Amino acid sequence: MNMIIKHGWYLIIIAVVGEMLVPFLLAPFYKGYSHATMAISALGSKGSPVRFPFDLWMFSAGVLFLLSIPCIYNAYGKVSKPLSIVMVLFLAIFAVGACIFTCFFSVNDTKDIVTTASKIHGAGSAIGFMLMLFVPLFLAILSFKAGDKMSGMIGSISFVLAMIFFVLFVIADKPEFQNTLIAKEGLWQRLNLMFMYLPLLYIAMIKCRS
Repeated sequence: MNMIIKHGWYLIIIAVVGEMLVPFLLAPFYKGYSHATMAISALGSKGSPVRFPFDLWMFSAGVLFLLSIPCIYNAYGKVSKPLSIVMVLFLAIFAVGACIFTCFFSVNDTKDIVTTASKIHGAGSAIGFMLMLFVPLFLAILSFKAGDKMSGMIGSISFVLAMIFFVLFVIADKPEFQNTLIAKEGLWQRLNLMFMYLPLLYIAMIKCRS
């Protein structure tokens, strides 16, 4: 456990950087894939040529996030135990629902086809993403309470931007927004992820340097 607490921040950096880079590394091997209009989960769809490496990464990312939880709690538990517990619980649900579940419950090649697996995938991702949205806010509150104003500001701004991009991501596939800028589902999802992860990445980098 001490080893995990000591190196947990490095696990967060690996997980976050990988989350942002892996889709871009795999996309060239998926003909016709569009970062702007297609969700990241499409890389793990049943007909995807990169399904195996994508699923392997998502499982790895989920495990990395789970392993980093003792480190995060150790850093903030003394600032506010109740808030820290809720924060790491939300992160754990995201790691399982939006990352690990992806490996076992794939989406279909089109949204018109609905299966039990795709329903479980959708529910896990939706719950995971909605809870993860509040992690930057919790980090902001805990950072301000700990006297870390910069981390608090980054967390606050990231929370607002992540919320905006999440709403855009949710409504992007609605019929009334087709053929508009809002229809860029993949873009909004990536920006949503970037700002959900940014406070964690910033704090992890600071902790690793200290």
